[in-house]
Amino acid sequence: MATAVAHIPRPRRHVFQHTPKVLSALLRNLSSLIRNPRRNANLKLSPQILILSILAVIMASLMPNFVSRFFRPFTSSTKMGLGPAEGGAQNIPDTAQKCTVAAGCFWGVEHLFRKNFGEQGLYDARVGYIGGDANNPSYRAVCTGRTGHAEALQMTFDPSRISYSTLLEFFYKMHDPTTKDRQGADTGTQYRSGIFYHSPEQQQAAKEVTDKVQSQWWKNGKITTEILEAGQWWDAESYHQLYLHKNPGGYECPAHYVRNFPSLS
Repeated sequence: MATAVAHIPRPRRHVFQHTPKVLSALLRNLSSLIRNPRRNANLKLSPQILILSILAVIMASLMPNFVSRFFRPFTSSTKMGLGPAEGGAQNIPDTAQKCTVAAGCFWGVEHLFRKNFGEQGLYDARVGYIGGDANNPSYRAVCTGRTGHAEALQMTFDPSRISYSTLLEFFYKMHDPTTKDRQGADTGTQYRSGIFYHSPEQQQAAKEVTDKVQSQWWKNGKITTEILEAGQWWDAESYHQLYLHKNPGGYECPAHYVRNFPSLS
């Protein structure tokens, strides 16, 4: 059966590209207000407020990644439906399989898997929540650590083009599985490392790959990755899907990069 290759939408222009225009407009308003406050009475803004606004824009332009990360929990949290993600593949065949992993902030996890496997048998990839107790959790609730969920990625792939074990090997290359409940500066149970299998065959493959990478790649630390049966999956909010494709200047966990490990024997 012919399948559609997942389409990655063109990234939107980053909001901070417009900083010079915004700053210029604020400066003009401030200058006009100081010179003739009565003529600008309709503006209803004091010079102090304008100055604070200018400082905020300057700070945002200097630290876009920090600001993006800081305001992440407070972004609009409209829930998605269960259809394909924006740009997701259609007409996925019945022979497709799922691979669900957790490796810290799901923005970077999705970005790296799509970048490396988007044209190699990856039909779709969605970020969401798994492993918790609450129903239909929001991002803000998951961030508290009280729901028990992990930020995770659920992929749908073509097993005739890419193996489950290959995806797991890449999983162990792109994050640090030896830091319990933490990736980089992101700390909390929602950032734990985990493999959530969908069949007994996947469970066995997960154990075998984990044993190999422990003895050959991660010799200096104990792997803390949990291997559990995949339970209820919840899609994350729409603004999390394809986040780094839409916002190329967005936050990326510094622990998320592909290690140059040798092939497993």
